[in-house]
Amino acid sequence: MSMAKSTYYFEINKRDVIAERNHELLKEIINIFESNKRRYGVRRVHQELINRGYKVNHKRVQRLMNKAGLMGKRPKEKYHSYKGEVGKVANNIIDRDFSTTAPLQKWTTDVSQFNFSWGKCYISPVLDMNTNEIISYDLSMSPNLEQIARMLKKAFDKFPSVEGLIFHSDQGWQYQHAYFRNTLKEHGIIQSMSRKGNCYDNCIMETFFGRLKNELYYGYEKEYSSFEEFSKAVEEYIDYYNNKRIQVKTKWMPPVQYRIASMCST
Repeated sequence: MSMAKSTYYFEINKRDVIAERNHELLKEIINIFESNKRRYGVRRVHQELINRGYKVNHKRVQRLMNKAGLMGKRPKEKYHSYKGEVGKVANNIIDRDFSTTAPLQKWTTDVSQFNFSWGKCYISPVLDMNTNEIISYDLSMSPNLEQIARMLKKAFDKFPSVEGLIFHSDQGWQYQHAYFRNTLKEHGIIQSMSRKGNCYDNCIMETFFGRLKNELYYGYEKEYSSFEEFSKAVEEYIDYYNNKRIQVKTKWMPPVQYRIASMCST
């Protein structure tokens, strides 16, 4: 090969610096991936690496994650609370305009269903459209009015003064009920309702439900042997989602941190 003997031995003994760097980076990627219970995809892993001081291209992160078989979870089935004919209870004030300039301007709510061998349960959360924070939620074996009452009480205990806020929902029977409508009026809240059967009118909440189910429920159904066990898992997830899970919308901060930063700057 007309190669000097010294050159040959130099090449075969040379350290593969790039491979070593990739190895170290992959260890950090795995640490982020596992500490977030395998919920993060490439975008969030990449941003968390930047938050930790790494200077790395997202394509490199994607390549290493694909090679290691690390994939975040992705979106299935929905609970529909609409029943019967609906009168004109409230206008669609939001009309797909989810934009806000600060927290506590627009809230949204809906109900989603989980199926287990021991029965069904339902989650009813309130989400702030500015921060994506879950303001309050209630998990119940039955999607009844008591569940909505508990959810509202928790929300107003947390933020008693929300006059002028717009509260958006679909046309579910819960939100047509006099109790729900009157409670909003008592707090000076403007009610807004989606058009019938149009999921795009409340896509922010649909996105949250998809994320919750992908990261906590799909593939893990058999791990929850009782309502109490699943309830504890949901409580831990909501705390993680609000206080640790970074998002693009919130400038790569968790929702609560973003709310606090936003309210301090105003």
